[in-house]
Amino acid sequence: MSDPSTWSEKRVTFTRRAHWLDTVIVEIDVALDLLTGGARATRPNPARLTADQPSEPMSPQQRAHAAGLMRVNHVGEVCAQALYRGQALVCRDEAVRAVLQQAAREEVDHLAWCGERLSELSSRPSLLNPVWYAGSFAMGLLAGKAGVARNLGFMAETERQVEAHLDNHLTRLPADDYRSRAIVSQMKKDEADHRVTAEEQGAAKLPLPVKLLMQFTSRLMTFTAYKV
Repeated sequence: MSDPSTWSEKRVTFTRRAHWLDTVIVEIDVALDLLTGGARATRPNPARLTADQPSEPMSPQQRAHAAGLMRVNHVGEVCAQALYRGQALVCRDEAVRAVLQQAAREEVDHLAWCGERLSELSSRPSLLNPVWYAGSFAMGLLAGKAGVARNLGFMAETERQVEAHLDNHLTRLPADDYRSRAIVSQMKKDEADHRVTAEEQGAAKLPLPVKLLMQFTSRLMTFTAYKV
């Protein structure tokens, strides 16, 4: 299993020194790791800080609801990882590529935390994760080819929509589910930091049709991931 801390470095080395096929192999290896539970966080899980927090046992319905929401968040992190890797793969600006790679590393933390919480809730990730990963990776390639400003703009708009999505989840999670809420709160903070970083680096505003398409895709993903 690949070490997540070396994923970005692998990509840079292969693109510069070896054949494009090597890059493809690395991306497939990373995708398989992510999709089979290989994500490993480099930061402590925020839920551990709430381990001693008193809480009432959740009902089966509340646990199922919390699991559905955390599955949606897990899918969102699968998509974010694929998106940023696709964007970084074709980005020719070293500084912007570093921004994308740093964001991707932090999204791995989110992915691992959500996966751990799903296990605690006796649930599982979405069965459609491979589909969402492939689609997001392709979208990232397109965004990366659109130029540096739009590449950053896509990152900023993605994070803006994710912030709103996570804020909504904080109102919908069971009040006593402190562990899930701690994870989502930290994720929201990180996504806001990513958005600000992209804006400071010169993110361009995306056309309204692109924003609407992103919103539609997000809603479709949310609806299916909650159930499947």
